[in-house]
Amino acid sequence: MTRRLAEVAKKVGVSEATVSRVLNDKPGVSDATRAAVLTALDVLGYERPTQLRGERARLVGLVLPELGNPIFPALAEVVGGALAQRGFTPVLCTLTPGGLSEADYVEMLLQQQASGVIFAGGLYAEADARHDHYHRLRDVRLPVALVNAASEKLSFPQASTDDAVAAEQAFAHLLSLGHERIGMVLGPQDHVPSNRKLAAARAAAERAGVDLPAAWVRRSMFSLEGGQAVTGRLIRDGVTGVICASDPLALGVIRAVRRLGMSVPEDVSVVGYDDSAFMNCVSPPLTTVRQPIESIGRAAVTLLVSQVEGGPVAAEELLYEPELVVRASTARVRTARG
Repeated sequence: MTRRLAEVAKKVGVSEATVSRVLNDKPGVSDATRAAVLTALDVLGYERPTQLRGERARLVGLVLPELGNPIFPALAEVVGGALAQRGFTPVLCTLTPGGLSEADYVEMLLQQQASGVIFAGGLYAEADARHDHYHRLRDVRLPVALVNAASEKLSFPQASTDDAVAAEQAFAHLLSLGHERIGMVLGPQDHVPSNRKLAAARAAAERAGVDLPAAWVRRSMFSLEGGQAVTGRLIRDGVTGVICASDPLALGVIRAVRRLGMSVPEDVSVVGYDDSAFMNCVSPPLTTVRQPIESIGRAAVTLLVSQVEGGPVAAEELLYEPELVVRASTARVRTARG
């Protein structure tokens, strides 16, 4: 008990006597100090006293699939800052191979009496994945916000990049450079954002009078290695331009093209998606579709906090328009290959 008092007091910057008054629900402590002490208890992993457990901690979980893709640390920075401005403490929950799952983190956050959860790049975007932990959050009525498109079976508030516009921008750019054999490297078959991009690209191809056969659409895990693995077939089919569902996938495509003895963009033009950090520093600098991370991250926080505070929340998905950033990985098509 003495150690707990000392750690919490140090964390908050108050006396142990003040912490003791909060834990014993005694008067003489400001609301702000009381909230800070309770939050410190949660952050340090201590259970609240029984009489204080009915109140939600001002903790918000931010559940991310990885930190290897720079887009997720960038999102975490935006969301964390916006939560702090609203008086909440962000708790970063990152999935790692062999580590805690989304469901594990949900249980942990529920045990800590968190105020809500923001998910990005999670299983909600995979229509065929198990969604039991999302249903559990719905059952206990814990506020939730999602970043980017989700399965139609879920009905949480969402702030998303407009995938259709992203695909249209990328496809129109390659068409303007004379490419007619345009392929795509996307996420898994049930990945909702990828399927939105594919539907928009097919519509754009039809309007332009060019083909986009199924053989020119390859599916992969979201990684550089995944992009590299599925590129060979596209090149053998004579594709001259490739639209990718993430920047790491695009980097994998570029690596595969080079290992086949060809060049980007001289032989194959490549378009990424995200405009994550350092994409202007790779060789060649990557043409990509930029997600409006600042706007989406802040919108997700607003959606969540509105629920926490009992305010109205838009039932419709909030869509934010992306921006095509043209760099050196795309160029005019050369004479068609065989």
